[in-house]
Amino acid sequence: MSALVVDTIRKSFGDVETLKGIDISLESGEFLVLLGASGCGKSTLLNIIAGLAEPTGGDIRLNGRSLIGVHPKDRDIAMVFQSYALYPNLTVRRNIGFGLEMRKVPAAEREKAVLEAARLLQIEPLLDRRPSQLSGGQRQRVAIGRALVRNPQLFLFDEPLSNLDAKLRMEMRTELKRLHQMMKTTVVYVTHDQIEAMTLATRIAVMRNGQIEQLGTPEEIYNRPATLYVATFVGAPPMNLLDVTATAEGLLIAGSDRVIPLPPPLLAAVPHGKTLKLGIRPECFRAESSGGLPLTLRCEVVELTGPELILSGNVGGQRLVATLSPRTRAVAGSDVTLALDTEALHLFDAETGKRIDLRAD
Repeated sequence: MSALVVDTIRKSFGDVETLKGIDISLESGEFLVLLGASGCGKSTLLNIIAGLAEPTGGDIRLNGRSLIGVHPKDRDIAMVFQSYALYPNLTVRRNIGFGLEMRKVPAAEREKAVLEAARLLQIEPLLDRRPSQLSGGQRQRVAIGRALVRNPQLFLFDEPLSNLDAKLRMEMRTELKRLHQMMKTTVVYVTHDQIEAMTLATRIAVMRNGQIEQLGTPEEIYNRPATLYVATFVGAPPMNLLDVTATAEGLLIAGSDRVIPLPPPLLAAVPHGKTLKLGIRPECFRAESSGGLPLTLRCEVVELTGPELILSGNVGGQRLVATLSPRTRAVAGSDVTLALDTEALHLFDAETGKRIDLRAD
């Protein structure tokens, strides 16, 4: 039996349909990330699972029990919000244990649960401080601790790291990953940050306009994006998309004379003369001496990030970004010949935006 089942969930506000039939099934211990831009419906779906909003249609089941109409406190779900929502007049110890206190859990049992959560989150020295004496990262740990002591069947996280700076976000991502590996509790996590999604999730649901564009493992989402939207949303820098035309020899890049060859079986499957979108990840380029299909880039901007060199330019007037070794020599305004790994190409229908498989797998 699946731990969590989201069955054809719909949500409308008047004439505006925010969720258009969401179907998700999670096994126990999975870490699902709802990923998408603002307004895609991910937080609305999370609130419906939590019981903070009721769906217009569909069902939510947790370990076989329908949650529709069940009060939030009776769902055995713990939620961590974007804002820490800590009580400023209470110590960390009281904040973590407050929910148990309200449920009249005996003091000794409550103290044991608080100490265990503090140990897991490595905040034991902070138990007697108040929120005003804590950093942002420490406050977020306290908020997570308040959820941990509940020992729920399901954890919900609503963009919990968005208020932290870049370094703290990275540290808290690691902590959340560690906690999930230790506790193996089912998690649904909402974010617009694709790095968080890729590093934390066992599966990612990429959402757009109230629908799921693709549901899969981080590897599937990154290496086999189902649509143009997924291809450009996941990845930093994002995937390059070039207009190409299918010919008898291969894919002709618009605005240039460069043809990317395809094996005969694939050439026969692609309609000749049709305009398509060719997707190329920036990291699929290498220095020319490394082999691969030569492609000349008119370099416009050179950016050194430390571990990589990012070249921005154009091919046939179309924008292209390549990430290379920091030892690569390149000058803005010059032509740079790169080697393209043709085994890592992605092809999409320009009209429907859907993926066209270039490989049998």
